[in-house]
Formats: sequence, C-alpha cells, structure tokens
Amino acid sequence: MDYKRLIIRGISYSQTQSGAYALLLEHEETSVKLPVVIGNFEAQSISLGLEKDIHPPRPLTHDLFTQFVKSTHFKIESVIIYQIKDGVFFSNINFKNPLSDEELILDARTSDAVAMAVRFDAPIFTTAEVLNEAGILLELDETPKMGDEAEAGEVGAFNDLSGLSSEELDQLLADAVKEEDYDTALRLQEEIKRRNKKIE
Repeated sequence: MDYKRLIIRGISYSQTQSGAYALLLEHEETSVKLPVVIGNFEAQSISLGLEKDIHPPRPLTHDLFTQFVKSTHFKIESVIIYQIKDGVFFSNINFKNPLSDEELILDARTSDAVAMAVRFDAPIFTTAEVLNEAGILLELDETPKMGDEAEAGEVGAFNDLSGLSSEELDQLLADAVKEEDYDTALRLQEEIKRRNKKIE
C-alpha cells in the first residue's frame, strides 16, 4: 500500500473540548494537515518525547513501555494511522526485532502510537483515504480574511452550519485553521464535503 508520511507540526489546546488538545500532523509532500484530538496526558507525553533533553524525575507510562520494548530487543519500525471511523483514528505500531527479524503489529490509540514513535524516532504514516477524509487542505499562511459576517474567534460558536453559504463556510474554515481550532475546522470541512457530494 502507498502510505503517506506525516510529520508532527505541533500541539495546541482544543478550543471546543475542555481538557483536550489537537495534535497536528502534516503530509510532507502536499502540506495537508491532519488534526487528531488527544488528551492532556498524551499531549504532555508527546511533548516530552519530542524534547529529548527533558527527563521527568519518574518514568511516564510511555517511557516505561519504551524501556520494556528495548529490553526485548525490539524497536518500532513505524506507526500507521490506517482508518478514521466516526471521528476516531485507528493506528498500528509496527515492531521489529533486528536480531531475529521477528515482526509484531499492535493496535493502539493514535495518541499512544505517536507518543511511542517520537521516542524511537520512528516514521508516522497514513493512507490517502484518511488524508482525504480528515485532512485540512488550507495553508496556514494563505488564509483569506474574514468578512463582516463573523468576527475572528467566533468560528467555534456556529452549531448549525446548514444556514451558511459555501463562501461563508470557506471563510470560517480558513479562520479556524488560522486560529488553530482544528476541531471546528474538521467539522466545517465535513460540511463542505457533504455539500460537494450532493452537487456531484
């Protein structure tokens, strides 16, 4: 299968879900962005995994599992985000023992899979289907300005999108990406795709 490699672009606080964060992954070639809602603990663990020089006084759960994996002489070859269903991402962690060539694939929450990947410097991949379903297509530095219809920062307040025009949806999507409100951006993009399917 032709997998698409993702890089971690950052972690931001979720504006629509209290206590949650948005992990922003990006396809290297097309710059399509994939926002994944994760919990506070997972956000902290991924951040610590990225900062190689920072070591907590006691090992976190992902650090403990990392030590266990290394003690069995396995390493993480890759993480694959292979499906999104009802807004939930599904991932596999691919392990390999270089001494015996034994391979192991474990199902994992995407947040846990990414937290492990950063500790092994393992690549993160997804499928074209997942990118098409949940990817955000706008560039952060190419977002159009909002008109008088909605003020910046109010994009998350729209619950009923059916009364908005396509142009208004596009503007709200651009503003949501600019404000790093990826939960709302994903909801807006789903509405735009739904309308486009009706036109087709």
